[in-house]
Amino acid sequence: MNLALRDVRYHQGRFVLTSLGLGLLIGVVMSMGGIYRGLVADALSFSHAAKADLWVVQQDTNGPFAATSRIPEDIRYRIAAVPGILEASPLSFQTIQIERQGKPFRFFLVGYDLNGFGGPPEILSGRPIRRKHYEMVAGQGMKMNLGENIRLGLNDYTVVGITGKLVSSGGDPAAYVSLPDAQDIQFKNDNDAIRNDRSRIAARLGEISALSAAQAERLRGSVAGLTQSTHIVNTVVARLAPDADPAEIQARIGRWSHFRAISNEEQSRIITKGMIEKARMQLGLFRVILLVISAVIISLIIYTSTLDKIRVIATLKLIGSPNTLIVGLILQQSLMMGIIAYVVGYLLISLTYEKFPRRVVLEPFDLQVLFVIVMAICALASFAGIRKALKVEPAEALGG
Repeated sequence: MNLALRDVRYHQGRFVLTSLGLGLLIGVVMSMGGIYRGLVADALSFSHAAKADLWVVQQDTNGPFAATSRIPEDIRYRIAAVPGILEASPLSFQTIQIERQGKPFRFFLVGYDLNGFGGPPEILSGRPIRRKHYEMVAGQGMKMNLGENIRLGLNDYTVVGITGKLVSSGGDPAAYVSLPDAQDIQFKNDNDAIRNDRSRIAARLGEISALSAAQAERLRGSVAGLTQSTHIVNTVVARLAPDADPAEIQARIGRWSHFRAISNEEQSRIITKGMIEKARMQLGLFRVILLVISAVIISLIIYTSTLDKIRVIATLKLIGSPNTLIVGLILQQSLMMGIIAYVVGYLLISLTYEKFPRRVVLEPFDLQVLFVIVMAICALASFAGIRKALKVEPAEALGG
């Protein structure tokens, strides 16, 4: 006869309710670990989708995701000419928020060269972008339909394809347009802004008395054309030949003025150790707090349960039962409570994690480690009850 099971059946309601409550706490702990893994997966989704070996960005920046980076588009040709580089392609990134159906609509817009790489990794429905202007591939998270139109900047764009659930590091769903369209959306001013800029340039040139009216007009047009250029990108990604030395290529590009080459491994480290490090620390702190709360709850439940069984334990001692039997009674109940709570938490998070607003990634290794931690907590939490039980005198079984 297993005394622990018999006692659980006798106090079934309290045991089940306690295990369910602990299961909710364990489920939250699991979800926090999954949320952190999801943050990492989201932050690295674009760097993995681009399948680039090098990211060339503005000098002294960790761009394009961790910092602002703007470089000329035509630098791609210099990068492509470096020995060891197979191909280079410019990319543009920007976060856009507009009104759609009366609600704020926020997404991450990627501009890419249609003849290069870095575009949508897959097309789930529809087709890729074929025209240079006014076509878009939307991510699943945007919940847009094929053929739907959306106004960005000065023009309307038609959704011609749907890609997977790519998101930015901030969790915004991704969309793709051609690089010229992305540059126009990001840098091209509307007509009123252009007129205002030209008026300011004319006023400044008018202060230079040495210029004639004709010279000032020609200079104003030239300056306006230069200042309104949209041929700017956030990064140029490159793929290396199999026998290329990445460190040598990075050093060579780094010797150029105003540019820095970051390897894909460095880019991943910048994102995970910089952008989401505080989130990792915060989620980790909450996990520790919840585990401590779980340990306290288990300890209190086991201790109060032991107090309820004082006379039973004294009777067992009176008839000669060994201490190992009493210790096993308390320890088994504590471990059973932990196992049931873990199973409840796992079922809860397994059924709900796909409905979270941010991606939740449940790693088997994390779940296994958490199970070991929960079992260790249950064993330690039963110590107070075991200590109390071992101090019980057999004579208490005969008390009134």
